[in-house]
Amino acid sequence: MDFLNDDSINWDELMTQGIDLGLLILGAFVVLAVGLWLAGFVERRLTKLFSKSEKIDKTVSAFLASMGKYVVIIFTGIALLDQFGVETTSLVALLGAAGLAIGLALQGTLSNLAAGVMLLIFRPFKIGDFVEIGGESGSVNAISLFTTMLDTGDNVRIMIPNSSVWGSSISNYSFHDTRRIQLVFGIGYDDKIDDAMKTIADILAADERCMKTPEPVIAVNELGDSSVNVMVRVWCASGDYWALSWDLLKTVKESFDNKGISIPYPCRTIYTVAD
Repeated sequence: MDFLNDDSINWDELMTQGIDLGLLILGAFVVLAVGLWLAGFVERRLTKLFSKSEKIDKTVSAFLASMGKYVVIIFTGIALLDQFGVETTSLVALLGAAGLAIGLALQGTLSNLAAGVMLLIFRPFKIGDFVEIGGESGSVNAISLFTTMLDTGDNVRIMIPNSSVWGSSISNYSFHDTRRIQLVFGIGYDDKIDDAMKTIADILAADERCMKTPEPVIAVNELGDSSVNVMVRVWCASGDYWALSWDLLKTVKESFDNKGISIPYPCRTIYTVAD
């Protein structure tokens, strides 16, 4: 215990330094506790805020909420280092340089991520929609932050990077509840146009899938080289589009045959010259 009587030790200064260190550590714990609480609060608040919007997908809301949480944690870490006297300016510059390097290395991945966020926010299509994207068509099976998966009509799975989806034109055939069918039927020049148009009108009226409003349009579309082309436009539910189109083609052809209305088709006459 002789060191207690050592006059060379400045006990007042040592006690002051101890108190300062204790306050510094206490302040660091306070900063850490407040930072972690604030990070959780920001995550919960963003999740609640995004959940009120029907346009923002749950995947995106969770991703953005987590991003907000980790941003607060990063700033809390920087504040802690600054609390202990660490020069944070160079650290921030280092983190910025590292972020730039990582961004360049993961340019394609980050591009898909950004496109995935945009797709999930603006929702140009949803699960189950039949779409055409960059020449590929099929029903949307899944939309993630990085890829969009389609199932084609013959049950082939197509996985498209989101950057390609967002950068291409998108045709969503399921977006509206109704679609318009347009068909053209050619009849002979010797046939009566009114008879053909009435036959088509009767077929449309008899099929319950054909909507009455908007009213179907039946009109002469073109005087072709070998036929009078009658155009038919009729509205139907989107789910009936293909089945109704195929049935109308078959039914109109059979009705024209029964009523003697001809449908011209290309023919070729070959002449042979005897030796």
